[in-house]
Amino acid sequence: LVFTEEDKYGLYSNLLFKYFLAEGIVCGHDLFVASAKEHPDNILKELPAPLLDDTYGKELGDEAAAVKSEDFQDSMKIAWRYQNLPKMEASPTTYTKFGHYYDVSKKMSPELCQSVKWHSFYLHEELSLEPKMKTCNMNSGYARLLQFIQRIISQEGFDGSDPQKKQRNVLRIGIQSLGSILWGDDVCCSDTPEDPHSLTKFLYVLRGLLRKSLSACIITVPAHLIQNKAIMERVTNLSDMVVGLESFIGSERETNPLYKDYHGLVHVRQIPRLNSLICDVSDTKDLAFRLKRKLFTIERLHLPPDLSDTVSRASKQDLAGSAKLLSSGCGAMAIGKKHLDF
Repeated sequence: LVFTEEDKYGLYSNLLFKYFLAEGIVCGHDLFVASAKEHPDNILKELPAPLLDDTYGKELGDEAAAVKSEDFQDSMKIAWRYQNLPKMEASPTTYTKFGHYYDVSKKMSPELCQSVKWHSFYLHEELSLEPKMKTCNMNSGYARLLQFIQRIISQEGFDGSDPQKKQRNVLRIGIQSLGSILWGDDVCCSDTPEDPHSLTKFLYVLRGLLRKSLSACIITVPAHLIQNKAIMERVTNLSDMVVGLESFIGSERETNPLYKDYHGLVHVRQIPRLNSLICDVSDTKDLAFRLKRKLFTIERLHLPPDLSDTVSRASKQDLAGSAKLLSSGCGAMAIGKKHLDF
């Protein structure tokens, strides 16, 4: 169960959501898409197009050439005593191909989308078909979604407890903007919601369904709207992996020269620890993402050695103070000083 905290405007979390579904189509997995905001058919039409190996090689070649030229220009500017220091790698997994790559500027072809079996759940259509129902003191929308998922797992052969005669496959479940007011939940409306337990009950039952079936699930939640911290802690404990996306749109970091190469930060709140006492913690604490013309990339966050010559000394001290907004893991931050110490 992958829990994704949406950025404020839902732009980049929605892109990550579509990446997850697109990977399922390329791998030949069955899909299940649930939403109360956007019709699942429209979501599937907007999936990014996969890049073939040769195309991706060309993309990497172009980017490598651009990086090499940038390095040459930087070597002309950087002080001689910094040139022999080890260079920070941008990508956490350099030279490692995992999964597939996608072009966000193009849409996936309808033929490829129709090559796999997919199911959709649009809350407004489901609630209009049958009278309202309430199960186990749970929100009717959540109860209806759980029944739908359970029926697909049992009827389509994803139940791991039952021996299946046909060839096994994986079910990828994507649930968009769970917990929002569109689902009939009020956890985003006030600090003391009338129904604070529907969301946690839903995740508890869903986790049980995932554990006994051949399925994986990604959920996006507008966590910045949930004011009750106790609910967020329960939701985090019920998830396997928790990732938060913090966009720079509308914040002071958007115009801060320190972050000019990035569009936001990635916070890894929790890492799966299935069948083990502790989880494997990466040595990379600070991650940032940026949306290029064709690719959405997650990289290590590192500040530039120096700001441009056009920034005055006073401005540099002000920006250095704002650099303390970084997470505590960043090695480039000088705590307790008004200047950057590299």
